[in-house]
Amino acid sequence: MKGIAFWFFLVAVLSVAIGMAWGIQMSASGNHALSGAHAHLNLVGWASLGLFGIYYHMVPEAAEKPLAKVHFAVAVAGVVVMVPGIALAITERGDMLAIIGSLLTFASILIFLYTVARHRTA
Repeated sequence: MKGIAFWFFLVAVLSVAIGMAWGIQMSASGNHALSGAHAHLNLVGWASLGLFGIYYHMVPEAAEKPLAKVHFAVAVAGVVVMVPGIALAITERGDMLAIIGSLLTFASILIFLYTVARHRTA
């Protein structure tokens, strides 16, 4: 794996490593208050970014387009902003970061939808 596919997959694995450590910490402490943020880190960070990486590995012509780099930046920004934003929202410290991160994540999915549709094979 190389190029943008590698970077998507690297951030995905980093996300799941942090998510697992966070889950262990929550379990050990008995405090699961932030489980919603933890779940989003695993789902969006690990699963979505990992699937994006696999797609770009399997469809190298899509990975070579400049939009793939934009997709990476938007997707990673979505995770980095949304997960702490959800934690802040859960602890009633404001929901603006959760909203911004969610919008970035949605934009990432729209970019991916466009990419998949554009690189459809016969």
